Amino acid sequence: MGEIEELLELRWERYGDELRSALNDVYPEHRHLPERVRDLIRQAMEQRPAELRRLDEARLLRPDWLQRPEMTGYVCYTDRFAGTLTGIADHLDHLQDLGVTYLHLMPLLQPRDGANDGGYAVVDYRAVRRDLGTMADLAALAGKLRDRGISLVVDLVLNHVAKEHEWAMRARAGEQRYRDYFLIHPDRTVPDRYEQSLPEVFPDFAPGNFTWDDEVNGWVWTTFNDYQWDLNWANPDVFCEFLEIIFNLANHGVEVLRLDAIAFIWKVMGTDCQNEPPVHDIAAALRAALRIVAPACAFKAEAIVGPRDLIAYFGQGRHHGTLSDLAYHNSLMAQLWSSLASRDVTLLRQALDGFPAKPGNATWGTYIRCHDDIGWAIDDRDAEAVGISGAEHRRFLSDFYSGEFPLSFAKGLVFQANPVTGDRRISGTLASLAGLEQALESGDEVATRLAVRRVGLLHAVICGFGGVPLIYMGDEIGMLNDYAFDQDPDHAADNRWVHRPRMDWDAVAALAWRPTSPAAEINAWLRHVLQVRRRTPHLHASIESRTLDVGDRRVLALRRDHPMGPMIQLYNMSEEHVTLPMGVLRTPFGMTARELLDDAVWDLTPSGLELPPYAVRWFTHGS
Repeated sequence: MGEIEELLELRWERYGDELRSALNDVYPEHRHLPERVRDLIRQAMEQRPAELRRLDEARLLRPDWLQRPEMTGYVCYTDRFAGTLTGIADHLDHLQDLGVTYLHLMPLLQPRDGANDGGYAVVDYRAVRRDLGTMADLAALAGKLRDRGISLVVDLVLNHVAKEHEWAMRARAGEQRYRDYFLIHPDRTVPDRYEQSLPEVFPDFAPGNFTWDDEVNGWVWTTFNDYQWDLNWANPDVFCEFLEIIFNLANHGVEVLRLDAIAFIWKVMGTDCQNEPPVHDIAAALRAALRIVAPACAFKAEAIVGPRDLIAYFGQGRHHGTLSDLAYHNSLMAQLWSSLASRDVTLLRQALDGFPAKPGNATWGTYIRCHDDIGWAIDDRDAEAVGISGAEHRRFLSDFYSGEFPLSFAKGLVFQANPVTGDRRISGTLASLAGLEQALESGDEVATRLAVRRVGLLHAVICGFGGVPLIYMGDEIGMLNDYAFDQDPDHAADNRWVHRPRMDWDAVAALAWRPTSPAAEINAWLRHVLQVRRRTPHLHASIESRTLDVGDRRVLALRRDHPMGPMIQLYNMSEEHVTLPMGVLRTPFGMTARELLDDAVWDLTPSGLELPPYAVRWFTHGS
């Protein structure tokens, strides 16, 4: 028996039952599908390069690689960061100096020409965007990143393809095999029944969920845009197509696949067609197959859903801990902005304390903002539990972060205002939303210092919460909103481009000779926090953070119970000086504790603990 065949037998013995069970649940009438999938697995294993097979063995020996405190993520658009894939290599020193070990290059597979939803309307999953490079360039970059201990992360759009994709073109040409890849209806009867319970993702420029296509002679399901055709995942051929796509990307050196729009892939009449149980069965089958071919690789679920639905993307019940390795903690992100605006962590504590526990092998992606807009994921039940109206609070947050609320420090743009639902999301960079843009424009030095502290506090929370902190390009130097986006015809209708500026390398170069500038202070603090994080075992992602009541609504307190002892984190979410009773620290630590960020032993005998505006403190046992 050859090496590959032996590996296949061993891994099939481990994951084969999971794979067969998930496939049978989704595709019960296709009893030969597991054999078909096994053939695809064998081919991919035979094609896997030797250096990646070595990485597989290393990851099998360290299965918690994504959970370790040294994991730090950085997210960027290739063209806006460095022009091309080969250009990325010229800036690896910047990433490595920051401590990055996880590089997410925003959608770089070949999209359709013209409007393409920021690259998420893919026309070819086996080619890189022409202006960025080639698949060979991608593999070469992945190798250079591996040499520096950085894992490459790439988006995989699961729910839809561009209408110019080969599958869609062949469907238009009348090939029934490919018509069956999509959800096509001859008239509005079925679509109208679905629409009764379906939300609109982009009501401003893509109302409705179905689009008439003359060539295909039918109404095509198009959740996001008329040029993005939803796929029929009830068809096992679609499953197999994506399995081959996943294997191909893994064999080019991609280590983490961000499963974009995964929540939408299964449709059920009378529901919002999100988070349906077969979604999780499909994810389980894909993951089991990938574990056999490339155990070095991981899945990250792009599921921006409510807390009660989110945990399922890690796996629950018989799928416990066997679906995605990573998921975005969307609720933490929204609640941090909420607490910063209200100077009150009560709602944040209610929301986080209500989260079900995640599997011990799963990891949060923690973030302050992303490439998308900020949606106010405020659960009405959580709001009611703390005595406020969810709808009114969401309205307040949109007003505050668009700068419409009196005395707001923020400068953001309203995105996709929906008069029917009252939904008003927000676009803007971290620094602009945290007040730096307004402070610099006014020349107010005090406001500037406070804004810098807000940025630092938010970075500290995502580094201390537990998971992989995701730093979005430019936030490490406090880049501001780029209002020139509307001069580009491809971007003008989508104000999310206001927070997708081109990387300011001149500002990076200036960090050394302008050490007291806001950019330098933001950068120095983030580097320091990440350095402390790397040497703090309490921040391993298998440990959950839980909130503490410290008697002051302005202070977020997190406790992490590690085998080496407890860790208490304190964050003053206001511009006011706060005094806490020292008992907050004496109870877990006694009369002394080590504050990690200042690297100092604190005497806990005084009665009060002083927290300056936007202060951050990380305490553990120590002397």
